[in-house]
Amino acid sequence: MYKNFRLSALLNDIRDSLSGKEHDVTTGSIGRAVTILAIPMVLELSMQSVFAVVDVFFVAKLGGEAVATVGITESLMTIVFSIATGLAMGTTALVARRIGERNRQAATTTAVQSIFLGILVSTPIAVIGLLYTPDLLKLMGASASVIEIGTGYNEVMLGGNLTIMLLFLINAVFRGAGDAVLAMRALWIANLVNIILDPCLIFGLGPFPEMGVTGAAVATNVARTIGILYQIRKLASPASRIQVHTADLKADRRVLANLFRVSLGGVLQFLVATASWLGLVRIIAIFGSSALAGYTIAIRIFIFAILPSWGMSNAAATLVGQNLGAKQPARAEKSVWLTAVANMVFMGFVTIVFVTFADPISRLFTSDEEILVYAVDCLRYVSYGYVFYACGMVVVQAFNGAGDTYTPTVINLFCYWLMQIPLAYLLALTADLGAQGVFVAIAVSESLLAVVAVLVFRRGKWKERKV
Repeated sequence: MYKNFRLSALLNDIRDSLSGKEHDVTTGSIGRAVTILAIPMVLELSMQSVFAVVDVFFVAKLGGEAVATVGITESLMTIVFSIATGLAMGTTALVARRIGERNRQAATTTAVQSIFLGILVSTPIAVIGLLYTPDLLKLMGASASVIEIGTGYNEVMLGGNLTIMLLFLINAVFRGAGDAVLAMRALWIANLVNIILDPCLIFGLGPFPEMGVTGAAVATNVARTIGILYQIRKLASPASRIQVHTADLKADRRVLANLFRVSLGGVLQFLVATASWLGLVRIIAIFGSSALAGYTIAIRIFIFAILPSWGMSNAAATLVGQNLGAKQPARAEKSVWLTAVANMVFMGFVTIVFVTFADPISRLFTSDEEILVYAVDCLRYVSYGYVFYACGMVVVQAFNGAGDTYTPTVINLFCYWLMQIPLAYLLALTADLGAQGVFVAIAVSESLLAVVAVLVFRRGKWKERKV
């Protein structure tokens, strides 16, 4: 009877989480609040990862150099994703705090300013991408053939980076308001369009032109644009928790400055991590296109597995922001630990899957035996640090949800720049472990980050953060 009751309650929570109905996560069961927020966020971010997985799946049919092209371009795009994620962190923190304070008009103002900020930031990135793509690819160690194949892909992706910015920022508004279902639906729509357009534009199916690897970039940008149109439609809806009217479409310097201040820490936080990742790509490129292609495939698989965990982490960030706004710091902290345990259990399962089935999973993306060796090794080595990473990512997002985006920046600087990059270089080149040394360095540094983040979090300074 008890088990039936628990199962019924869980099913009710899942149904409620996907219904789109408004829930007050500052009262009632914390476990229920985590479930209601996390499920649509997990589905949302799983869909975010599908963009990369679908692209590399179809592009892999064009050969190893085409996959390497996507890998190098995506390594450059991580700068865009880092900036978008940092801005999204500030947006979620401020919107969640205003919602917790029961000030919806202030939340709406924050939402509008975040869109303005996204447009301002994306413009210079687009200009750089359109003018300097060959130089950027050469800087990343791309061969002449990869530069020739990848120039169009890179120009479209960097030139259209506004679609990434707006998709991230508007979804951050929805998440901060506790309306993760809308964020989920926007990405479901965008991914459906991308899945349809990708093979059509890459291989020239039906009336579509055959664009090769560049077609993947065009398909992705068109799909994201359609997702943004859905978001805008919902923001203008009277039923939305954040309702934007024509009168709200004006700059507010004070709110914009506060948003920039909070977001800057988030941007720096992810740029530090991104710069480290770019360094890893540069080291791996030394060992040839097969090593880079294998690493690219493994990372795409990792993203697919990790982003559901990011969904749980984002749920923790929203809970922290709204509960601090409602003057309930103890409830905020309890939400973090509960979410961390759930995430560790999930990532422990992922570790078992990757260690056991690394080879068949990798073969879904390539049949090249040389590439497979690197993809399988990367999947196995990096997954050994997953349980630590699961806890660390929740705790780091809790800092961000509280508006303390600078503490994670310092932690990232220490664990990535002072630990990960030097260790990867020593193991790969000095110890002569090759690309496998890079994979080991990733697992070690991510585990260290989790330990440091937990120790700092327990000090409790984040509860005093004013935003």
